[in-house]
Amino acid sequence: MIQRPLRIGTRGSPMALAQTGMVRDKIVAANPGLETELVVVTTVADKILDRPLSEIGGKGLFTKELEQALFSDEVDVAVHSMKDVETWLPEGLVIACILARDDPRDAFLSPRASGFAELPEGARVGTSSLRRAAQVLMRRPDLRIVPLRGNANTRMRKLEAGECDATLLALAGLERLGLEGMARSVLSVEEMLPAVAQGALGIEAREGDAEIHALLAPLACARTTTAIGAERALLAELDGSCRTPIAALARIEGDTLSLNGLLFLPDGSRHWAASRSGPVADAARIGRECGAEIKAAAGEIYTKHLQ
Repeated sequence: MIQRPLRIGTRGSPMALAQTGMVRDKIVAANPGLETELVVVTTVADKILDRPLSEIGGKGLFTKELEQALFSDEVDVAVHSMKDVETWLPEGLVIACILARDDPRDAFLSPRASGFAELPEGARVGTSSLRRAAQVLMRRPDLRIVPLRGNANTRMRKLEAGECDATLLALAGLERLGLEGMARSVLSVEEMLPAVAQGALGIEAREGDAEIHALLAPLACARTTTAIGAERALLAELDGSCRTPIAALARIEGDTLSLNGLLFLPDGSRHWAASRSGPVADAARIGRECGAEIKAAAGEIYTKHLQ
C-alpha cells in the first residue's frame, strides 16, 4: 500500500463529486487504512455550458484536463463516467478499473407529462445529446429539440422555469444525487437505447503504476468490464464521437453476451440497427462485428454525413 494519501482526480460538478465520493469510499473499504485526497480539476466542459458538446470538441472535454493531471503526477487516479471517456485513450493511460454498472436507462422529466406520448404536438424537449435528440425525433418528429446543458440541478431548474417542456437524464446520475424521485418515468431501452457505457464508472490511471492498480483491483466488476468492452468496440468500429448519434447496450446472461446497437441521422429521419450475441469471451469481436454491420448498412450516408 502506498505510504501517502491516494490523490483522486475529479471534476467539480455535484454529479462528479457525488460519484467520486462513492468511488473513494469503495477504495477505502477495500484498502483499510488508506488515506485519500480529492483533487478537483476544472475541465473545458465545466466552463462552456451554453453550446452543445458536438460544437466544442466532444467527449474529451470531460476528461482532457484530468488526463493532463495524471501525466503531470498531480493525481494518481481520475474518476470518469465511462460514457464520457473517449474511444481511444492517450498513450500511457489506461482504464484500470470499471465498477459494477448502475441502471443504464434514461429518465424522463417533465412538469406536464409522464412520457413522450403525453407531450402535445410541438412540445420542446431540452437536450444537447445527439443520441437522445435523434431517438426522440425518430418516434415523435413533431417535437422540437432545444439545447439544454448544465448539471442535473441546473437542467431541472431550467425545466421548471419553462425553457422546455421535458428533458432526459441518465437514471444512474439521478440516483447518485438522490434525485431519482424527480423522474416522471424511466424509459425502457426499447424506447431509448442508452449511450455507450452509460451507468458505468471507470477509474483511469497511468499504465505502469502497478501499486495503484493493485489498490483498485478489488473494485473491478468483470461482468461490467466485459459488457462495456463490447459497447466500446462497437463505438471504435464506427469511429464514434459526440458528433455521431450512436447508442448501444450489451447484456450478459450466463455465458452469453447480447449486444444491440443503433446509429442515427441527427434529425432522427434514418437509423440503422444491428444485434449480435455470442460467448462472453468474444465480447470485443461481437462489438466490432456489430459496428461493422451498422456501418455497412448505412453505406454512403455514413461516409458522407456521420464520420
